[in-house]
Amino acid sequence: MGLKVYILRRTIYTFILILLAVSLNFLIFRLVPADPLTIMVSGARLRPEQIEILKTRFHIGQPLYVQFFAYMTNLLQGEFGYSYRTQRPISEEIMQVMPNTLLLLGVSTLLSIMLGIVFGIIAAARRGKMTDIAILFMGMIFYALPTFWIGLMLLLVFGYVFPLFPLRGTVSVPVPSDPVAAVADILWHLTLPAVTLIVFFFAGYAVIMRNSLLGVLTEDYIMTARAKGLDERTILFKHALKNAMLPMVTIIAIGFGGVVGGAIITETVFSWQGVGQYLWRAIEVSDYPVLQAVFFVIAVATILANFLADILYGFLDPRIKY
Repeated sequence: MGLKVYILRRTIYTFILILLAVSLNFLIFRLVPADPLTIMVSGARLRPEQIEILKTRFHIGQPLYVQFFAYMTNLLQGEFGYSYRTQRPISEEIMQVMPNTLLLLGVSTLLSIMLGIVFGIIAAARRGKMTDIAILFMGMIFYALPTFWIGLMLLLVFGYVFPLFPLRGTVSVPVPSDPVAAVADILWHLTLPAVTLIVFFFAGYAVIMRNSLLGVLTEDYIMTARAKGLDERTILFKHALKNAMLPMVTIIAIGFGGVVGGAIITETVFSWQGVGQYLWRAIEVSDYPVLQAVFFVIAVATILANFLADILYGFLDPRIKY
């Protein structure tokens, strides 16, 4: 089986998986015990004709296949319906908060991966030495700490005791009119939540990179390279690192796949206006269409990220496509 057939098979599997995810996402929220109409009209006095309009708009009381057809039609058009809480199109609300999440999670994920790979390589190259022990100890400590605690400690130290960074928000109010000042203001607000996620995530990447590299360094072809007299730097970066990156590809794909889902706890702690906080508000008021839409976006992003990882595997390791 060549690379083209391998990519075609992975594409078909990915398409089937997305269909399953879409179907499950539809069914799960139809099995919840709460009545959507009760959620929408709670605290409001509506006339019977207004209630009928809501039933028609949200397909309440219609057969399941009619609801599924409307659901799929909306998805194909890029629509997720309307929020129970705000009565606004969910796609518009997601697009308003998605850039903030992509900025926060994109920056923190990218930096944590880079730091994790660098520290993992250093630890593997100095196996058993104080540097290796220190990196492992630091990594385990940071990975064991909950993100909300890390965030609160950063807020306490650098937001309250030493007020170097803002305590909440995505931008200042009012927003600076100067473009350069506006960008600097966003980066100022971004620093603490990004550091929180970097501290938490980079440790896992470092440990995985170290263990993967150590496993590769015990292979026969590495011993052969040493027997030929190659220096350790050449063996490490030219021969071992490429194969050691294979497990990291999957971990990185999962990490980037979760970027669009936001970081619920971190965004809530820092009042960062992203998808995570948007999802949390929907959970508080049982806004099921919003939950359904966000879960769909997260599922599709994760599936596509793993698909790209599979394709990259085929290029990194020719044995996989066979």
